[in-house]
Amino acid sequence: AMDHPKTDAFKRARREKRSVTMVYILLRTSVVLVMLAQIFNRNFENVFLCVLTLLLFMMPSLMERKLDIALPNTLEIIILLFIYAAEIMGEIGAYYVNYPYWDTVLHTLNGFLCAAIGFSLLDILNRHSEARFHLSPLYLAIVAFCFSMTVGVIWEFFECTMDQLFFLDMQKDTVVSTIGSVMLDPTGGNKITAIRGITDVIVVAGGKEIPLGLGGYLDIGLLDTMKDLFVNFIGAVVFSVIGFFYVKGRARFAKQFIPTVKEEEE
Repeated sequence: AMDHPKTDAFKRARREKRSVTMVYILLRTSVVLVMLAQIFNRNFENVFLCVLTLLLFMMPSLMERKLDIALPNTLEIIILLFIYAAEIMGEIGAYYVNYPYWDTVLHTLNGFLCAAIGFSLLDILNRHSEARFHLSPLYLAIVAFCFSMTVGVIWEFFECTMDQLFFLDMQKDTVVSTIGSVMLDPTGGNKITAIRGITDVIVVAGGKEIPLGLGGYLDIGLLDTMKDLFVNFIGAVVFSVIGFFYVKGRARFAKQFIPTVKEEEE
């Protein structure tokens, strides 16, 4: 007896997603073990991060079902690894502090992934049989770039809001030795006055002078934000160029990063 078409589709989907399933199981098991350790140590903030990570792991497959799209295996695995690297390794493992470039790498990857998602939104429309217009490869690349940069800016808005409301320091500070500002003009005018060779800053709080001992002036998040946006820009540009040549038929490997509409089974 022949199998039902839906059964065949289910078996084929399981075979195609085997690598994703293995990565998902390994990462999920690792998160559960970390969560048990955090419960034992009574670090309930990290327990919450583990629960959040487990929920985020479910999002790719949930999006596939709800939006009726197909995520390429490579893209889905990168998303899972990105979540694990950001929440478990970055936050709980303190990689953001111990490895200065960890946050930079993740923001660059975020720019790349968001450009891929933005590209797919219009690429799906552009390829749909009922669409009454066709967008040029250059237009698709520009939209992908703009979509990625918009997501990056919104994320920085979120970080700034959390820092201002809850003092989370998501926008990491930077120590600099030179500052320049019109607010330092002794005449009260609009002349930029610079202070160079800063070795320490003294904060006066509650009538007490507190030397910070940082070796310079503390920049509150601005340079970190601009660095994050710049590397997001790099990631977005890289995929936008790849997407451009993908539409031209010269970068077929790009389909491993571009979600598509699921084909209807006959």
